[in-house]
Amino acid sequence: MAISSKISGFIERASWIRKMFEEGARLKAVHGENQVFDFTLGNPSTEPPEAFNQALLALAQHPQPGMHRYMNNAGYPETREAVARHLSRIAPTPVEAAHVIMTCGAGGALNVTLKTILDPGDEVIILAPYFVEYIFYVDNHGGTTRTVNTREGSFQLDIDAIEAAIGPKTRAIIVNSPNNPTGVIYPAEDLQALGIMLERKQRELGRTIFVLSDEPYARLSYDDADVPCIFSHVRNAIIVTSHSKDLALPGERIGYLAANPAMEEVSQFMEGAIFCNRVLGFVNAPALMQRLVAGLQEERVDIADYQAKRDILYEHLTALGFKMVKPEGGFYLFPRSPLEDDVAFARLTQGHRVLVVPGQGFGSPGYFRIAYCVPMETIKASLPAWEKIARDAGL
Repeated sequence: MAISSKISGFIERASWIRKMFEEGARLKAVHGENQVFDFTLGNPSTEPPEAFNQALLALAQHPQPGMHRYMNNAGYPETREAVARHLSRIAPTPVEAAHVIMTCGAGGALNVTLKTILDPGDEVIILAPYFVEYIFYVDNHGGTTRTVNTREGSFQLDIDAIEAAIGPKTRAIIVNSPNNPTGVIYPAEDLQALGIMLERKQRELGRTIFVLSDEPYARLSYDDADVPCIFSHVRNAIIVTSHSKDLALPGERIGYLAANPAMEEVSQFMEGAIFCNRVLGFVNAPALMQRLVAGLQEERVDIADYQAKRDILYEHLTALGFKMVKPEGGFYLFPRSPLEDDVAFARLTQGHRVLVVPGQGFGSPGYFRIAYCVPMETIKASLPAWEKIARDAGL
């Protein structure tokens, strides 16, 4: 084999979104682009805010000497300071630039953090349903994952189940709120309970346990829902995030990690993370994007557009009999599959040229994910197909 057996197995395990995307390309070639309704990828069709375009144009028209050269591995000081100012507005204590590293997206931030904190054999708890890449990111750095289910019916944190999963090798827990794929937001009281429980377990085990808060959707919340700051509730917390969703810049790979100033030995962690950012081969986050997002920390895409899309799909599908938690943020729906076999249901939807991802791709069989970050006309045009799917599925 040209690749390792482990990677071959990982490819198969992570193939659901890819398989659905490839099927979409095949169907589009046969039926035409407008006749296939592809809800598989979290790849926003929304354009970045106008402020981004203006900043990009201004920088192109007035280039700064040395603007494309290497910088400190942690990023430009002015960009880190801008991020720190933004976080300080929501954090319980001021965040400084020294607590921030600019990264190649949230994926880069997660890999840098995991490399910094994991020893071989350390365990990382992930909460189902989860973003499947977490499994491979942890493996990249010699760790193993332990899956804990969220609460049935609500997808909220099950603190007792998390505590039961913590052992002498536990090094971290990954939380993702608003969540991909469910859209739920973890409330402050649950995060507070998590923080209290972790303080107790750390004393019992004599071991630091980190919470990695994956937050690319943190600024995409609906109906004035509050997304609590993890720093207010968990001492050994690290925010990992990107501007892929809030500024609609997924292809630009710009994000950051930020450590809670109250973290134990925070300076040592930051020193290690800066080193890992370099040796993993990222070296630094893209220079051009760093300069641009420094002035855009209070900008975001039009949330009303996403909310309108959520409402149309949620109301139409629930009226047809689909059962789901109403998303509070992000841009996904995660309904229960009307067929026991979620893969069979995904094949059924394909027959109507509607593409979804089976829930088992997120560690939760019996559900399916809809990514509604697509043009509004796609959503509206898909509604008759959803009616046929509901009928064929026996709803």
